[in-house]
Amino acid sequence: MPTEFEMRQRNAKFAKDARAGKKPTHPSRQEQLAKRSPINLWALGVIVFVIVGGVLFELVRIVFL
Repeated sequence: MPTEFEMRQRNAKFAKDARAGKKPTHPSRQEQLAKRSPINLWALGVIVFVIVGGVLFELVRIVFL
C-alpha cells in the first residue's frame, strides 16, 4: 500500500496532467452518462422482438397461406 507521501506525489502529478489538458485515467460521471444509450436495454429488446416477430409472422403467412 502506498505511503501518504507517495499518494501526495501521485495526486500532484494527476492534478498537473489534468491542468495540462491530458485525459484523466478514469472518465468523469458526466462522460459516463453521456455515453449511455438513451433507451433501456429491455425496451430495446421489446422493440426488436416486435419487429423481428412481425417479419417472421409475415414470412410464415406468405409461405404457408
